[in-house]
Amino acid sequence: MGARRPGRRWRGIRVTAPEGTRPTRSGPSTGRGGDRRPARPPLDRPRRAAYEAVAAVHRDDAFANLVLPIILREEGLFGRDAAFATELTYGTLRNLGTLDAILTDAAGRDVARIDPPVRDALRLGAYQLLHTRVPAHAAVSSTVDLVRSVAPGATGFANAVLREVSSRDADAWVAKLAPPMETDPVGHLALAYSHPQWIVRAFSEALGGDLGETTRLLIEDNERPPVHLCARPGLIDPVELADQVGGAPGAFSPYAVYLPGGAPGDIPAVADGRAHVQDEGSQLVAAALADAPLDGPDGRWLDLCAGPGGKAGLLGALAAQRGARLTAVEVAEHRARLVSLATRDLPVAVLTMDGREVGSDPKVPEQHFDRVLVDAPCTGLGSLRRRPESRWRRQPSDLPPLTRLQRELLGAALRAVRPGGLVAYVTCSPHTVETHVTVTEAARRSGVPVDFVDARPLLPAGMPGLGDGPTVQLWPHRHGTDAMFLAVLRRG
Repeated sequence: MGARRPGRRWRGIRVTAPEGTRPTRSGPSTGRGGDRRPARPPLDRPRRAAYEAVAAVHRDDAFANLVLPIILREEGLFGRDAAFATELTYGTLRNLGTLDAILTDAAGRDVARIDPPVRDALRLGAYQLLHTRVPAHAAVSSTVDLVRSVAPGATGFANAVLREVSSRDADAWVAKLAPPMETDPVGHLALAYSHPQWIVRAFSEALGGDLGETTRLLIEDNERPPVHLCARPGLIDPVELADQVGGAPGAFSPYAVYLPGGAPGDIPAVADGRAHVQDEGSQLVAAALADAPLDGPDGRWLDLCAGPGGKAGLLGALAAQRGARLTAVEVAEHRARLVSLATRDLPVAVLTMDGREVGSDPKVPEQHFDRVLVDAPCTGLGSLRRRPESRWRRQPSDLPPLTRLQRELLGAALRAVRPGGLVAYVTCSPHTVETHVTVTEAARRSGVPVDFVDARPLLPAGMPGLGDGPTVQLWPHRHGTDAMFLAVLRRG
């Protein structure tokens, strides 16, 4: 790859080597005495792209799903090269905790004491050694070349660390470093499957303490998730969409299509608004609200936290079929614009306002709406397979402000819905504090009579593992969806 100026940025996100580093030359170089040394080959572009993405995540708090496509496009990487760069990026981020523990042992120093550019390169190299079919010599030499381009003085160190990493396979490293399962199951699972201990503990609690099922969930979190499309009802048939993309209809949602590969934005039905990218679990919880039996009028729907617009797009398409209208509320202006784009040509009115301010705007009065969706901001622990960096960014200290916001939004939804109307509370997290605790506390504090509706019959017949009700928790390892939680409440 050609040399770049240090500090070049992709749309404001710096993803190249830090200031003061020297890119690898593609031509011959001259030593101090004028001797011409053989030229080193240019850096492997897919590996460099993966490095730049991982570095941007750690240096700039970028999101891999946003920065990587930009890097791939700038590099002109497609097909197998793009797939390899994507695998390295997401695989490294998913396995970060375990890789760092291994690198700490192999380097004889805490990984936090390794310079960030070298650290990220070593992470990519260790991932290739332990989790891919890349030959060890190729993984080591390509990573050393990468280190030479970002920190020339660290090549010897990098070579030694990677050779130590290559002395064991992944299972042997886990056997050496993880605490015993018998005495510290959470610590063992956290290192073996690369999740923070507090998340492993939260998953185990949500699964009733079943460590076997917790293990299956952690394994699924580390798998590459399929892309799900939503065929918008009334605009395109899911079987037709599946035929167009060479995919398959979803297992549960009547609108889902599983995309086998390729860029979703290149699909005509996505480009013209007849379909959109949306996890099957998100489709199921939105459709559950729309399909729940309701007495009385049914023409005024509300999405109280609508950004970026996936659920609003599905609800808007369903509303169009039923003669209803959807009001979509989003507090962030840029996300409200995304909602407007996602719902163009649908009977949807987008408002930029705080959903907690129900009653302060005449367009969102109290006791007015027949169906209300609260897709509350949350930790996102249910979508870690799609956003692997989130597992390392989230902390237990994030929970108190989030759960307070969740209760306030659900309280506002219960004010907005008419007597006899329905509210669906949804989070993409299985953490019990964000699910059962939040919904029961919000209902108790709301000051209005509330009944829980059994959500299980609102999902497709024959869906396994829906629990005892009345709420429903979906799971990646049970249902192939994100871990979506659904509670449906009827205002008395």
